[in-house]
Amino acid sequence: MTQKVTREQRIREISWILYDCGNSAYSMAITTALFPVLFGMFSGNSMTLGYFNSLASIIIALLSPILGTIADYKDKKKRFFFFFFALGVLMTAALAFVPNGQWRALAFIYILSGVGFSGANIFYDSFLTDVTTDERMDMISARGFAYGYIASIFPFGISLAVVYFMGMDVALGYQIGFLITAVWWALLTVPMLRYVRQVYYVEPEPQPIRNSFIRLGTTFKEIRHLKVAFLFLLAYFFYIDGVDTIIKMVVPYATSVLGSDALDTFTLLAILLIIQIVAFPCALLFGRLANRFGTLTMIRVAIAIYIITVFFAYSMSTLTHVFILGGMVALAQGGIQALSRSYFARIIPKEKSNEFFGFYNIFGKFAAILGPAVMSLIEGATGVAKYSILGILPLFIIGFILTLFLPKQTERMVMPSDTP
Repeated sequence: MTQKVTREQRIREISWILYDCGNSAYSMAITTALFPVLFGMFSGNSMTLGYFNSLASIIIALLSPILGTIADYKDKKKRFFFFFFALGVLMTAALAFVPNGQWRALAFIYILSGVGFSGANIFYDSFLTDVTTDERMDMISARGFAYGYIASIFPFGISLAVVYFMGMDVALGYQIGFLITAVWWALLTVPMLRYVRQVYYVEPEPQPIRNSFIRLGTTFKEIRHLKVAFLFLLAYFFYIDGVDTIIKMVVPYATSVLGSDALDTFTLLAILLIIQIVAFPCALLFGRLANRFGTLTMIRVAIAIYIITVFFAYSMSTLTHVFILGGMVALAQGGIQALSRSYFARIIPKEKSNEFFGFYNIFGKFAAILGPAVMSLIEGATGVAKYSILGILPLFIIGFILTLFLPKQTERMVMPSDTP
């Protein structure tokens, strides 16, 4: 039976999806494409970016469960979301004004932009429980990633054209791209700020900060006894590390393996643009297949695709291989992120969504510390960049095995403290 969707719910869902369309420009231009190239120009070694990615992840991992717990109080979620969104946008724009060669300043501002981007996503993800129903979560989450991919090609395409016409080795073109990214992100967030509100919450109480820490400790103790949630977070810790590492390190890895003679910067960035286009229908497809075969089954399929992708990345040696690799990444990337988000959102208490997504993000962000650092360490120790990709293979394998112990049918958990 098709569920009737009200006009107000539709507006909330579209506004929520539009934020994905806005912040995906950051993922594309800053995390994956333009910034790694400029950082390599400034520092002389783009692979060291892995250390700064890890540092940004540590910061947000430490903050996320605390902030998430406080934000569960009535009327707090939107305020926290706005703060981190504003930090991310302002720091993204600030990247454009770092003087040539000042790579330390560039890295510092990049870390702050990453904290803003990831911090806003904690609250954005948790808003999924406020904007739609359990039955529509897979579809809406998948549409967020899918339309985010296709929307990001517009600011990135414009930025790429600017870089090309100004010269691939001219910093100004990349810096203009950072400004374009910041403006796009800000504009597409306006509907989210206007129409999305916190529906589920914890009532305010005296000494909210102190009580937030108490609730955080209580939830941490209880979540260890909630088998499905804890096991899922453990599996997520491993496989999402591999996913995030590939997103962040694909540009420096491909450049290091093939060299600038075989793979010029413009060609590589153009390939990334194609990946965004391919990822759009694939993310929607995963959402539809999840309705038919189950969310967990499709998460396992995505992990399996990534395992194959790692082996292929290790063996690649030509430009054609890079195109194939991009297609393989595009096939699974949006699906695994969207379905992980919706699977978790369906099993947690709605009124504590920020608190639980705080744990979701701390598992994800601490995981993201490991992968980029391992790749950078392996490349530094061996001097052979292609060996570094094998360092993330165990993450996918362990994550896949752990999902085999999760139930296909999800039921929203009830906290022990909430039971009579």
